[in-house]
Amino acid sequence: MAVTDRGSRVAAVMESLERQMELVAVTGVEDRLQENVRPTLELIRNAGIKVWMLTGDKLETATCIAKSSRLVSRSQELHVFGSVSTRTDAHLALNTFRKKPDSALIISGDSLEVCLQYYKTELLDLACHAPAVVCCRCSPTQKAQVVTLIKEHTQKRAAAVGDGGNDVSMIQAADTGIGIAGVEGKQASLAADFSIPQFSHLSRLLLVHGRNSYKRSASLSQFVIHRGLIISTMQAIFSAVFYFSSVPLYQGLLMIGYATVYTMFPVFSLVLDKDVSGKIALTYPELYKDLSKGRSLSFKTFFIWVLISIYQGGVIMYGALALFEDEFIHIVTISFTALILTELIMVALTVRTWHYLILVAELFSLGIYLLSLILLKEQFDASFIQTYDFLWKVLVITLVSCFPLYVIKFLRKKFSPPSYSKLS
Repeated sequence: MAVTDRGSRVAAVMESLERQMELVAVTGVEDRLQENVRPTLELIRNAGIKVWMLTGDKLETATCIAKSSRLVSRSQELHVFGSVSTRTDAHLALNTFRKKPDSALIISGDSLEVCLQYYKTELLDLACHAPAVVCCRCSPTQKAQVVTLIKEHTQKRAAAVGDGGNDVSMIQAADTGIGIAGVEGKQASLAADFSIPQFSHLSRLLLVHGRNSYKRSASLSQFVIHRGLIISTMQAIFSAVFYFSSVPLYQGLLMIGYATVYTMFPVFSLVLDKDVSGKIALTYPELYKDLSKGRSLSFKTFFIWVLISIYQGGVIMYGALALFEDEFIHIVTISFTALILTELIMVALTVRTWHYLILVAELFSLGIYLLSLILLKEQFDASFIQTYDFLWKVLVITLVSCFPLYVIKFLRKKFSPPSYSKLS
């Protein structure tokens, strides 16, 4: 009960009590935060990612960790969800929390269980709008249950990050599991989709590699659609012009070449493309927030690429037919050469940052095709290829199919530039 000199008095009492005692066992657990946890969480929050902390620690410890890791900022108010055991208690506690919309929520596993039983939708609505959520005294099963409920309620992707065996069920329940290999063993990292040695590496995994992966997948998938649709448009126009005959425009060898050595390497080299450097992506995490709008891969972009494919296929085919003079093989030679050049130019127009392997792939494909013009004498007219007529006809068709798209891209970048171009 002493108010003054309390520390020394408590020490004196303990010393008087702890005499002639036999030491049985001593345990100590050092539960420190890893380096750069605070800046990593800040980056993730600035990137528009909501962070929930699911822990088995008691309320006081969980609150301290949330504050020290800056999961909850200093200016933010903390709302500790009251201990509830009945439906009435849960209703009152939810109403109290509803009056504090900008507060971070701290809720225990027992209270969470009761609320989910009676007011699941209401609780998830309020929690999802909170700036941060801390669930303490959670069992491994409860962690997995919370992740599943978040996925079902928000209809969004959930990533679970854990470092111990008690996080395995949560990692497996999430869309993407990320395990941290460290002091607590490798159970989490072995069960996860991605394994990282430190929590701070999460920012690079998400903001750099995750962003690049999404952008590259979008470009690649749309370009693969374009590559297949443009030649289908050409075949459809050719068949329609020649009274819907079942004659193929290109023979088997040319079709195989188009799908493989002539266009494969430049198209698949798009996986090396990136709009901004990793340093800029980490400096401006707001760039990641743009991905949630889904503008890179949407119905709009899909139909734009469909229109581009139909336009280019139509220009190449009608151009070859309009400039055709003597033999059918001339149509094949002109249209196929223009098609290959168009594909290579379209890859060049799609690339945002040139990688030396993209350039190598472009030049290699062009070289292989020029070699084919010389070697494949049955498919191409060797004497016609050497004429001036062949050269100007191919150049005119390629120019008409690609130049308008270049102009549109230039004007769009000039008057409505995307956010990454302003930074790069």
